[in-house]
Amino acid sequence: MNRPGSPGTQPGPERTLPVSTTGTAPADVGIAPAAPASPEEALAELYAGNRRFVSGAPRHPNQDAVHRTAVADGQHPFAVIVGCSDSRLAAEIIFDRGLGDLFVVRTAGHTIGPEVLGSVEYAVTVLGTPLVVVLGHDSCGAVQAARTADATGTPPVGHLCAVVDAVVPSLRRAAAEGVADIDGIVDIHIAYTVEAMLGRSAVLAAEVAAGRCGVVGMSYRLTAGEVRTVAGVPARTVDAPEPAASAALA
Repeated sequence: MNRPGSPGTQPGPERTLPVSTTGTAPADVGIAPAAPASPEEALAELYAGNRRFVSGAPRHPNQDAVHRTAVADGQHPFAVIVGCSDSRLAAEIIFDRGLGDLFVVRTAGHTIGPEVLGSVEYAVTVLGTPLVVVLGHDSCGAVQAARTADATGTPPVGHLCAVVDAVVPSLRRAAAEGVADIDGIVDIHIAYTVEAMLGRSAVLAAEVAAGRCGVVGMSYRLTAGEVRTVAGVPARTVDAPEPAASAALA
């Protein structure tokens, strides 16, 4: 990460990329398009990339040597992804993005602690990232482990207890709402994580209140490869993708 106050830590206008002299530079080398500047634009960009991934026509943007050189001196990610550590949930792949696009923080069950919140606050306040995404997925092993431990009264060994303890409040909410299927519980856990982040981070809550950032909860389908939005603050970020895209990914 760049240090606060160091060059390249704040978002800026369109920037000129160095042009390769080898003759193999991609066609779009020259002026890089400006990164999304609002929560809605950032969310729409994520959905666009996910549609490319699902359709089997990814562009793999910003993954070439020229762009690698361009972002070496500073980063301007347009979205923070607080995702589950599941090996099948690689954010840059499922959203078809590249170097410098996403600021990714991953834990089992997308559980949040001080280090996670500090990382999110850094991206939002220092790097100026306009969107935070909590990314969960169906058949989540962390949620299943917490459900088993809670049902049997047998705590897991080691530090896995911390993961289970972080998921238990979502289990309680699901039970109160009569939700029993694992994927329904996952959706509740994603929404709970969104609420918890805003409740525990006054810095993030202030950025959202000022309109500089949005927080969205997404669920990923392992087989289909699709993402869908299950929660969002402010509420308008939930409807950011164009209607056709929303319908296709619902």
